[in-house]
Amino acid sequence: MANAPRLTDGDRTFRDLNKNGRLDPYEDARCSLEERVADLLGQMTLEEKAGLMFHTIAGVNLNGTLDPPQQGPFRQPIADAVTGKHLSHFNVHALPEPRLAARWYNRLQELAEGTRLGIPITISSDPRHAFAYNPLTSFAATSLSQWPEPIGFGAVGDEALVEQFGDIARKEYIALGIRVALHPMADLATEPRWARISGTFGEDAAISARLTAAYIRGFQGTELGQYSVACMTKHFPGGGPQMDGEDPHFAYGREQVYPGGQFDAHLIPFEAAFAAGTAQIMPYYGMPIGTELEEVGFGFSKQVITEMLRERYGFDGVVCTDWGLISNVHFGDRVMVARAWGVEHLSPIDRLKKALDAGVDQFGGESCPELMLELVRSGQISETRIDESARRLLRDKFRLGLFDAAYLDEDAAERVVGNEAFRAAGALAQRRASVLLKNGELRGGPALPLHGAANLD
Repeated sequence: MANAPRLTDGDRTFRDLNKNGRLDPYEDARCSLEERVADLLGQMTLEEKAGLMFHTIAGVNLNGTLDPPQQGPFRQPIADAVTGKHLSHFNVHALPEPRLAARWYNRLQELAEGTRLGIPITISSDPRHAFAYNPLTSFAATSLSQWPEPIGFGAVGDEALVEQFGDIARKEYIALGIRVALHPMADLATEPRWARISGTFGEDAAISARLTAAYIRGFQGTELGQYSVACMTKHFPGGGPQMDGEDPHFAYGREQVYPGGQFDAHLIPFEAAFAAGTAQIMPYYGMPIGTELEEVGFGFSKQVITEMLRERYGFDGVVCTDWGLISNVHFGDRVMVARAWGVEHLSPIDRLKKALDAGVDQFGGESCPELMLELVRSGQISETRIDESARRLLRDKFRLGLFDAAYLDEDAAERVVGNEAFRAAGALAQRRASVLLKNGELRGGPALPLHGAANLD
């Protein structure tokens, strides 16, 4: 593909293109993407379509097997999700070292290959190239190269550096089987008390727009293809202006406000993301207060998803909710309440229906396709509506080349992830992102610049 990112050793991680036979029905180059999608969609049962629409968290066993991990909150057997619920999109948190991570991925694809239609698995991840660890938002780099947080990239303000990062991160992700990036965050840091400022490029809409576009180019290239990682840009239409800076993962932080009527300013980075071709979009948890919009979380808002995102901006990619909008999650005796802000009074099935009516394609952090089946079989949602979302989801699997080359080379995973050149590039970027807040006194004079003591190049 002429417009894909340049193919390097970091991309040569797929093995045995025809091992699973998925390519054979489509060997004729004249068979278009849309024809492939339509052909497969026409063979799918309602249960299989519903399974596509849930994007849940997979606990990964650190020994590389598909056995549930022994520790951590996500111990559900992944085989049951794939073969029983027909799920084929999973978000991974902790991963083993690269060779075992690739082995786990290959075993998962082999499991999927054995299902009726052999639909391959799509793996996603939150950011995992910096030092911070937060199980709700990002993961420490561990074996990957380590780079600045996005706010550090914002301090540098260099589009070429951000695109370089995206290209290197893309190669490492592909080597591990990660094909959807649950980032970048195109949010503006307009509320200084908001805890997620480090995940943004700052408060300046123009800078954020430039760097968001560069980030997407690095991960996707100029168009989505076999050597791309799809970006799920978030959190539409902007997650920065939280009331009092509170966190909308929790009920006390559910409200978003726009002092000075600055709602449209938050759209500027997303407009750049659309121009760069972001494959997917994630609406935020937040519930807008004091605007003309319905006071419900953005994932439930038809005004935001259909009227604004689809119709005003013409976005026809996948829309996936932020994690956990529909169902409460139980961790032993603890309960994480669904982030169904503004629709807390609705039952899970009615929340699902409202989000579908709003225009959502996929439900992050959820695994309840049985509710989708009930909505269709009771006549509340048409199967045609389900087909709209299933078509978008299948289209991205085909565009990413998962049907043609689903497996990984374990040797390449070990060689590519965190290699010396990638680590050196990340370390240089971190030095460039250092910000001097105060040039204090050292031996009677300013501490910087250093003279003969260090080389920061």
